[in-house]
Amino acid sequence: MHLVDTHAHLDFRQFDADRGAVLGRAQAAEVAAVVNVGTDLASSRRAVALAAEYGQIYAAVGMHPHDAKGLDGAVRADLRELAQQPKVVAVGEIGLDYYRDRSPRDMQVRAFRAQLGWAGKMGKPVVIHDREAHDEVMDILTAWAQGLQGSSLSERLGVLHTFSGDLTMAERAIELGFYISISGPVTYKNAHRLARVVQALPLERILVETDCPFLTPHPHRGKRNEPAYVRLVAEKIAALRGISFADLAEATTANAQRLFQFEV
Repeated sequence: MHLVDTHAHLDFRQFDADRGAVLGRAQAAEVAAVVNVGTDLASSRRAVALAAEYGQIYAAVGMHPHDAKGLDGAVRADLRELAQQPKVVAVGEIGLDYYRDRSPRDMQVRAFRAQLGWAGKMGKPVVIHDREAHDEVMDILTAWAQGLQGSSLSERLGVLHTFSGDLTMAERAIELGFYISISGPVTYKNAHRLARVVQALPLERILVETDCPFLTPHPHRGKRNEPAYVRLVAEKIAALRGISFADLAEATTANAQRLFQFEV
């Protein structure tokens, strides 16, 4: 009954004092693997270093939309080089964030398209950040997916992480070749729309994640999140779908392995 936390930020300073203990608790909770996701060049380098240090960690490298204004030619080249390192399984997190708007929107779009472009050329799936930008994210992903039809990547294009859209958006993403990842908010009392999405999704396209140190699930909300708590997310999804935890764990782990091409 292994689980995979498909989106974590264990390189963040919140884990500097006890990173080893955090991974120990994850292992005790039957979390067999963690995908540590970069948000800029520095954190992508740290993600790669953690993957080299810890057997259960894999890495994704990329530039978050918050930092899109910093994606110049030199940074792009460094990220592409990092993406070729062992245990780098995806490009991300990339996308659009029209809630914070920490980078101008035109720069976010350019950075998003640029990183999609080289991810496709390298055969790497992508980890998508989408906040208050659903329509534009889906338009850009649709155009990208159409250009990859028939490629080895076409059935595992990537994942929409911490999904916040509606069922129509989820179904459109799945049809393109994406997975849908669910995190802590599914455990919150007011997450009625997300619960309905989770109940309707095809099981073979669901992933689980923490996005730690953020989005801590109930009953630990308000405290630092960590990979062990992905079990709470999985248990909630299993309950919503009326299936056993074992079946949910088996399915989501198989999905993660199929998307990211690793064994646990």
